[in-house]
Amino acid sequence: MELPFKTIGIIGKPSDPSIAATLAVLYASLKSQDYSVVVEQFSVHFIDDPAVASSPIDTLGQHCDLVIAVGGDGTFLAAARAIAAFDIPLIGINLGRLGFLVDISPTDLTDKLNRILQGHFREEKRYLLRAKIIRNGQVIHEECAVNEVVVHRWITPSMIEIVTKIDGVFLNSQRSDGLIISTPTGSTAYSLSAGGPILYPSLNALVLVPLNPHTLSNRPIVIDDSAEIEISFCQTKQINALVTCDHIEIPEVFISDKILIKKEPKAIRILHPEDHDFFYILRNKLNWSSGYPPPQAS
Repeated sequence: MELPFKTIGIIGKPSDPSIAATLAVLYASLKSQDYSVVVEQFSVHFIDDPAVASSPIDTLGQHCDLVIAVGGDGTFLAAARAIAAFDIPLIGINLGRLGFLVDISPTDLTDKLNRILQGHFREEKRYLLRAKIIRNGQVIHEECAVNEVVVHRWITPSMIEIVTKIDGVFLNSQRSDGLIISTPTGSTAYSLSAGGPILYPSLNALVLVPLNPHTLSNRPIVIDDSAEIEISFCQTKQINALVTCDHIEIPEVFISDKILIKKEPKAIRILHPEDHDFFYILRNKLNWSSGYPPPQAS
C-alpha cells in the first residue's frame, strides 16, 4: 500500500532545550522508516545529524507533504500560519501545558504517529482570520491569525472607544479595554479567559468578546464566519491602539485607522489520532467533571 506521506517537516520551539529529546526520537523514527525529513532552521541544532536537511519556516511547506509541530499551542499556531498557504496537513506533539491543539503526548508519540502515517487518522479543518489595517484608504499592514485578532488599548490608562460593523451594518459602539474577534479554535484561548463561549471546532462561526466593557450589558456575540468585521474608533483625541493576531503585535494603530477582519478562504488541515475526542480534551484540560464517574462502592 502506498503511504499518504513521503516528505515530513518538523517544527519545534527553538528556544526550549527540553524539546531536544522528543525531536531526536521523532527524527530517528521517521528516518528509520525511510521518510525524507526537513527540519525548520532554528530547530535543526537539536538534531545530531550533520546531513539533516533544513528550511526556513516560511518555505518549509514547499518541501513537505506533512508537517509535525513539537511544543505547545504557540508552536502549533506558528506552524499553522506558516504552512496555511500550502494546503498540507499538520500534526501536533504536546510538550506544553494546556495543549488544546497538540493532542499527541511524547509517551504515545511512536504508536500514534505511526498509525497516522499509515493513513489511520481523523482530519479536521480549522480556518484562519486575516486582519488588515487601513490608513488613508491604503492597506498598511496585514496579518493572519489562527486563534484571534484582538484590538487593545495601548500606552494609555483610558478605555478606547470602538465602533463595530458587520458586513457594513452598524453593530454597536463600546468603551472598553478592547475587543477579541475569535475563531472556534481560539474560543478556548484568550476569548475563554475574557468570558466568551466555547465554540465547537466545526462551527461556521466567529465570536466577538469585549474586554472589560464600561457597560456591563455589552456581552459576547456569535456571528456567521462569512461576515466581514470592520473596527474603527470614535475618540476625539489621538491615542494609539495595539492589534494582535495570535501573539503577533501590530503596534501604532491610530484612531483614524480602520481594521478589517475576514475569514481566510483556505483552511488548516489538522490530523488527529483516530480516538480524538474534543469533549474529552475539554474535560481534561479544564478539569470538568472531576468527580464523575463516582467511585464504585467496595
